[in-house]
Amino acid sequence: KATSAIAPMAQPSTIQVAPQSNASPAPSHDVQPTESISSAKDAVTSPMVGTVYLAPEPGADNFINIGDKVSTGQTLLIIEAMKVMNPITAPEGGIIKAILVSNAQPVEFGEALVIIE
Repeated sequence: KATSAIAPMAQPSTIQVAPQSNASPAPSHDVQPTESISSAKDAVTSPMVGTVYLAPEPGADNFINIGDKVSTGQTLLIIEAMKVMNPITAPEGGIIKAILVSNAQPVEFGEALVIIE
C-alpha cells in the first residue's frame, strides 16, 4: 500500500519552467553585440553580482530612460546584493544611449548595464 501513495507524486508533467525563461530577457535598444558593449568605454558596468532594479520601488517611474541627460553621481539603477540595495550612479554626465538590462534581472560582476554618451 505504500507504493500506491508514492505513485501520484512522480508526475513530472506538473513542473513548468517556461515562465522563468521569459522573466529576464535583455531589452533590445538597437546597440552593437554584447562583446563590443562590454568593452565600450561609455558602458557603466556592474560592480557586483545581484539583481538589478530600474526603479526605486514597484510601480514607481524608472530612474532613467533612453535619451535622458544625467549628471555625475546621479542614480541610474539599484542592484540588490545580499538584501542590501546598492545605488549605481553615473560616473560622469552625459546622455543615456542604451539600457542593457531589464527590471529584476540577475547581473554578474562586470556586466554592462547602461551606455552613457
